Amino acid sequence: MRILAAMCAAIMTISTVSADAQEAEKEPAAIVEIGSAGEWTINGNGAGHGPSFAVETTPIEHWLEIEGGVTPLFSRGRIEWDMDLLFKKPFTLSPTVEFMIGAGPSWSHTVAHGRSYNTLGAEVALDFMFWPWQGRKIGWYLEPSYGYSFSASHERTLGASAGILIPIH
Repeated sequence: MRILAAMCAAIMTISTVSADAQEAEKEPAAIVEIGSAGEWTINGNGAGHGPSFAVETTPIEHWLEIEGGVTPLFSRGRIEWDMDLLFKKPFTLSPTVEFMIGAGPSWSHTVAHGRSYNTLGAEVALDFMFWPWQGRKIGWYLEPSYGYSFSASHERTLGASAGILIPIH
C-alpha cells in the first residue's frame, strides 16, 4: 500500500512539474496578427480599407509589449501604406481575454492622383485579444485606434482592425 501511495505521489509530482514546464513553454516568442482594417478621417478626407499585418513581442512580461504593423489602405483614387510601432502595457482580464493600451509613432506613404507624399504621426490603440481555445494555439483580436498626423493638415483618424492571432514559439 505504501508503494502504491509513493507511486501516486511521484506521478502527481511529475505531472505537476510537467504542467509547469508546459506553461512556461507556452509563452510565445512572438504573436502574428493577420486581419482586416479600416480607417476613417475625422477631418472629412474619406475612408480606406485593406488588410492588416503585425507582429508583437513581449520584452518585459506583464509590463511591455512591442508591436510593429503595416496596413495598406485602399480608397477611391488613393493608396496609403500605414506603418506603426506601438509600445503597449498588457493587462490579463481572464485566462482567455487580454487587454492592452499602447501608443507610438506612425509613418504613412500615400499615393493619390499621381502624387505621393510621406507623413509622420502618432497613434494610440486599445488591443483586445481573445484566446477561446485551451493552449492558446490560435485566437482573435479587435484593435480600435486613433491617429494624429504631424503634417500641415494635422489629419486625425479613427481606425479599427480585427483578425486572427497566431503565436510563434
